[in-house]
Amino acid sequence: MVDRLNYRIEVTGPVEGRFAEILTPAALDFLAKLDNTFAGRRRELLDARRVRREELQSGEKPLGFLPGTRRIREDRSWQVAPTAPGLEDRRVEITGPTDRKMTVNALNSGAKVWLADFEDATSPTWHNVIDGQINLYDAIRRNIDFTTDAGKRYTIGDDPATIVARPRGWHLVEKHIRIDGRPVSASLVDFGLYFFHNARQLLARGVGPYFYLPKLENHLEARLWNDVFLMAQRELGVPRGTIRATVLIETITAAFEMDEILYELREHAAGLNAGRWDYIFSLIKNFAAHGADFVLPDRAQVTMTVPFMRAYTELLVSTCHQRGAHAIGGMAAFIPSKDPSVNEIAAEKVRADKEREAGDGFDGSWVAHPGLVPICREVFDGVLGGWPNQLGKLREDVHVTAEDLLDVASAGGEVTEAGVRANINVALRYVDAWLRGTGAAAIHNLMEDAATAEIARCQVWQWIRNGTKLEDGTALTRELAVEFLDDELASVRAELGSENRLGDAYEIFTETALGEKLPSFLTTGAYARYLTDAR
Repeated sequence: MVDRLNYRIEVTGPVEGRFAEILTPAALDFLAKLDNTFAGRRRELLDARRVRREELQSGEKPLGFLPGTRRIREDRSWQVAPTAPGLEDRRVEITGPTDRKMTVNALNSGAKVWLADFEDATSPTWHNVIDGQINLYDAIRRNIDFTTDAGKRYTIGDDPATIVARPRGWHLVEKHIRIDGRPVSASLVDFGLYFFHNARQLLARGVGPYFYLPKLENHLEARLWNDVFLMAQRELGVPRGTIRATVLIETITAAFEMDEILYELREHAAGLNAGRWDYIFSLIKNFAAHGADFVLPDRAQVTMTVPFMRAYTELLVSTCHQRGAHAIGGMAAFIPSKDPSVNEIAAEKVRADKEREAGDGFDGSWVAHPGLVPICREVFDGVLGGWPNQLGKLREDVHVTAEDLLDVASAGGEVTEAGVRANINVALRYVDAWLRGTGAAAIHNLMEDAATAEIARCQVWQWIRNGTKLEDGTALTRELAVEFLDDELASVRAELGSENRLGDAYEIFTETALGEKLPSFLTTGAYARYLTDAR
């Protein structure tokens, strides 16, 4: 506990090993200044989120492009800041948590950028949060290695990927750091500790402090981030505009404010990213009560080629390039298998997905495993040639309406028993892994993260609420879903053995997928009881 003139900073998590190197008095003071300055605005914006969600769910105020910001959208004269060093070429980006093994492997993967993820790919235990900061601190100073159980040692090579850190979203708090008894914003903890310890070191190496911003729902939340950046740079004497931020457009409301989000961040903006699974989750969450027109088919059938997803991605590319910002494509989540036939089929799907993105004008795309870097790089090499990006491809042919973005019915497809069971199976496996401290889990040859659990359980909730019929004509009821859930629990438990948290995962899934309401995992009693050492 540290007492200052106007506030008390308290670290309630254990300060073990090298944690004190990160949790220094000066770093905690920096966090306190940020949080004290912006805590009120953050709470107001979260309240506004709730109100807007209720309006959308009730149909009181339809979703559309904002009349009050039309000038920003129609003014073609403004651009974002020039591309920062290390971000000119982003043709392949690899994502993953900030554990030591992933840090070394990601930086050596051959990708141009590593998304160092404190968010969906990290189970936010106190250890994971602070240990991740230590790993990035060491990596930036080229003082990191990793030794396998077999004794093989890995170090960072001569041409590592550019680090872009992703803090947790505005809706989360870090309860292990408190100011006057209240928990600090998790966003500011992840951003602040990384920026405080590494900004000057990164500049000395010819790059800068770069960030991915998740879960934004509107341009006012982007404005808050921009003000945080301005204050952080001012407090540490870092030149204004040094920070660069890429925003994930992974909520349906943010899709209607792409121009406005870039405008608010324009002196710090680097680009936008098409965050697929969270985007679909957001759409269901906001329109789940609107009947069959908003019911989506099996998750596997909601590809990036369905019309409403095409509209979203094409609008993203067009918006970015009109403003001089990079457009980054979605995740290739496949994990290489020991079965060559599985790998061959998956590689064809990954290649087709990346060819579509590169052809649409994206400047790069995400992969979840080093084994996919060569495929993604080859595809973008073929389109880019000697150019580092496609910023010159303005996509002036793109004209997307509000109706296009909300045309969920155009997805077609069907809901199958196999699809329902797959959602339940994957959700149980993922939440089990997450409760045991793993935020990026390899499940059925895919790298799944927190967005997986969200879309899996909210789809089941929506199907039950609408009495959606399966392919054989049977309506999905809560009772049938419980039957499937019990079956899948028994199957997964038989495979995983006794060392698991499946009972807890079962309770969380029941509470968040089978009840009358559709709560966030973060508000459930099961979450509070079982994740006592995390968020």
